[in-house]
Amino acid sequence: MTVKVRRQKPRRRVFWALVAVLLADLLALSDTLAVMSVDLGSESMKVAIVKPGVPMEIVLNKESRRKTPVIVTLKENERFFGDSAASMAIKNPKATLRYFQHLLGKQADNPHVALYQARFPEHELTFDPQRQTVHFQISPQLQFSPEEVLGMVLNYSRSLAEDFAEQPIKDAVITVPVFFNQAERRAVLQAARMAGLKVLQLINDNTATALSYGVFRRKDINTTAQNIMFYDMGSGSTVCTIVTYQMVKTKEAGMQPQLQIRGVGFDRTLGGLEMELRLREHLAGLFNEQRKGQRAKDVRENPRAMAKLLREANRLKTVLSANADHMAQIEGLMDDVDFKAKVTRVEFEELCADLFERVPGPVQQALQSAEMSLDEIEQVILVGGATRVPKVQEVLLKAVGKEELGKNINADEAAAMGAVYQAAALSKAFKVKPFVVRDAVVYPILVEFTREVEEEPGVHSLKHNKRVLFSRMGPYPQRKVITFNRYSHDFNFHINYGDLGFLGPEDLRVFGSQNLTTVKLKGVGDSFKKYPDYESKGIKAHFNLDESGVLSLDRVESVFETLVEDSPEEESTLTKLGNTISSLFGGGTTPDAKENGTDTVQKPSEKAEAGPEGIAPAPEGEKKQKPARKQRMVEEIGVELVVLDLPDLPEDKLAQSVQKLQDLTLRDLEKQEREKAANSLEAFIFETQDKLYQPEYQEVSTEEQREEISGKLSAASTWLEDEGVGATTVMLKEKLAELRKLCQGLFFRVEERKKWPERLSALDNLLNHSSMFLKGARLIPEMDQIFTEVEMTTLEKVINETWAWKNATLAEQAKLPATEKPVLLSKDIEAKMMALDREVQYLLNKAKFTKPRPRPKDKNGTRAEPPLNASASDQGEKVILPAGQTEDAEPISEPEKVETGSEPGDTEPLELGGPGAEPEQKEQSTGQKRPLKNDEL
Repeated sequence: MTVKVRRQKPRRRVFWALVAVLLADLLALSDTLAVMSVDLGSESMKVAIVKPGVPMEIVLNKESRRKTPVIVTLKENERFFGDSAASMAIKNPKATLRYFQHLLGKQADNPHVALYQARFPEHELTFDPQRQTVHFQISPQLQFSPEEVLGMVLNYSRSLAEDFAEQPIKDAVITVPVFFNQAERRAVLQAARMAGLKVLQLINDNTATALSYGVFRRKDINTTAQNIMFYDMGSGSTVCTIVTYQMVKTKEAGMQPQLQIRGVGFDRTLGGLEMELRLREHLAGLFNEQRKGQRAKDVRENPRAMAKLLREANRLKTVLSANADHMAQIEGLMDDVDFKAKVTRVEFEELCADLFERVPGPVQQALQSAEMSLDEIEQVILVGGATRVPKVQEVLLKAVGKEELGKNINADEAAAMGAVYQAAALSKAFKVKPFVVRDAVVYPILVEFTREVEEEPGVHSLKHNKRVLFSRMGPYPQRKVITFNRYSHDFNFHINYGDLGFLGPEDLRVFGSQNLTTVKLKGVGDSFKKYPDYESKGIKAHFNLDESGVLSLDRVESVFETLVEDSPEEESTLTKLGNTISSLFGGGTTPDAKENGTDTVQKPSEKAEAGPEGIAPAPEGEKKQKPARKQRMVEEIGVELVVLDLPDLPEDKLAQSVQKLQDLTLRDLEKQEREKAANSLEAFIFETQDKLYQPEYQEVSTEEQREEISGKLSAASTWLEDEGVGATTVMLKEKLAELRKLCQGLFFRVEERKKWPERLSALDNLLNHSSMFLKGARLIPEMDQIFTEVEMTTLEKVINETWAWKNATLAEQAKLPATEKPVLLSKDIEAKMMALDREVQYLLNKAKFTKPRPRPKDKNGTRAEPPLNASASDQGEKVILPAGQTEDAEPISEPEKVETGSEPGDTEPLELGGPGAEPEQKEQSTGQKRPLKNDEL
């Protein structure tokens, strides 16, 4: 047997291939459509998402709050985050970690490490001898690096976002302080890797705030530059930023709004936390003074008491921002002694007088870096929670010399909203209106190298060279290439920070190492040996400062060039044809030629007869002399990097940290599952014990049955109280399954009795309607009948069988006691209804799609149209005659109809109120009335 295979058309195959690719892309995107942002503040974080149908929304946490404390409590068997961890800070201050971001990217000798230890003496810090960084020592078995703790927080923020978005999320934009250097930024990226997050970008929090401001005021931006100053004082630091907004012309999308960071100033330790610490110290002194002479211990030596005082200081700072004084009070501060003391705003301002003097500092730094004056600033806008302190606003207003300070931005959520807008713009799943962002380099970066020079014949010396890669306040992201000439052997160069003179001595100490990386090149000499006849164009190092502000060395190449003269050759017919086809398809220089630096031969732009420089083309068949061209050769150079500022976590150590965090997350999930199982068991016991006393349950059970169930429930309750603490999730679920099986019959009898009235009523309605339908079907005249006798008999049989089943089952159920399993089951009623409904629907569908039969015509050409349900008895019914006509009178003949060629059953469309519509019957031109039809009275 021969099988014919029908070949699919190529065009159709291409079409379906494209459809398959598009569907695959859509399916791939459907799982990860949502993106998120994390505004990671010192004290709290804000999380925002964008997903289809939900543009830029702040995520609510489990307590339905819009911001979450950045606090983690780490115990042997459990972890707490956010508000739960904050409440644990009083009970277990040593295991409750906060403000740990201040330790990111810092070695043990950094002044900020000592400052952190002084602020939070309850924490035990240990040192990593390999990286010279610090760890939190929670217990002999538990220790965590700041990156690991941050990874936990980022993973928790993702869980909040996923619960809110109701879908998995991996892509995120994370805010970082603008003053974070390379080591600090790399530490945040490593923490994100531990959390399993794909970081689309680390965005400076001041840039995110500026973007949020611009996005919501897009209509106010025009071609005239507007300079806005944002003053952001948060919990841990203060940043002042000068931003220029302006419409600019872009190659991709024409005129678009742009923000450019023009100036930045900051103070790493000026913020709300330092004010609270001053207040805590003041309250501790007042408490010690109250207990003076009682030989009491210093409250500062009690970590729990100091944690209570810090919480009260936070509340006091907020209240004093709106009130002149307030009463601080703590029940059982230490040794069951209550504390109560009045604090005034004046006292608070005196405690923080030196802090308020530092408020104008970031403003001056920002103006200096932007090379601008205050007169060029149109508006100063407040950002950050600490700017709500009245004294801060008073000092700042005087420093900027404006009439008022702008408060037309959400000080808490602006950065999160700007970051999530950037996340949507970077994601492939969303299309947003372009907004050009030009961020600025805060710390300049340069390349340093030393080479030997011959100043005089025979006299050699070493010359130290510096080349600026990325200048201060220069834009990024940006790529740069540095070319090293006069090197023909392996050499080293260094990547360091540039001039940091704008930082004070203390800031320089906090900054850490000013040397970033030593780059050791291997293979330079071999590349020169490989191309001895080529001219060296230098060793080119390609650098990239990406969107996150992180510097990388992409590659190093040794580049050579030489002139190559191609031998004359006769152009064959095949070559001519190839060149013609290439030109038709836009052929020119091939990608390989461009990569190798081959110059493009210019084609004549004048008439076809004229060659280059007006020389006539050679006759066909003659040999052509091709001009010499440059040949470029690129050799990859081996690179060894020695990181000097802070060594990154080795890959094996990073993998261990990832696994450690995954294990903790799995443990938390198992704990949540166990708690859920225990709660379900406890709820079932209490609910069932209550049900045993309800009439509907007592009606279907005997006293012995209820006593048995009650006894098992009481035993399970006792077991849960005594042994349930150590019970596993499996044990709890098994206990619940055992109790449910015990009560299954009781619950079944109650549920069935609840369903009977509704199900039986529905069955009765269906039986009645089905019987009426069958009766009507049998009354259809034979000439119009559309149902066969078999179909009607089948329906009749089903109806009768259903009636019989219902009556018999009800009678049998009436004989059974309520405490036994019923024979009348709701599922059986539903099955009978489905079977009957299926037969009725079959006949209804047949009637719907069957066309009426054509009727025979009488002598006058009219069709006999008896009513659908007319019978022989109906023919003898009295006919209502038209007005003025007696029964014996001859019927008025109906005018002949004009055949329109329409099929039987066709009707003309009905016009409502159109031209010619007449509400009453009018006489015809002959004076004779139109006879009424059978359905007209």
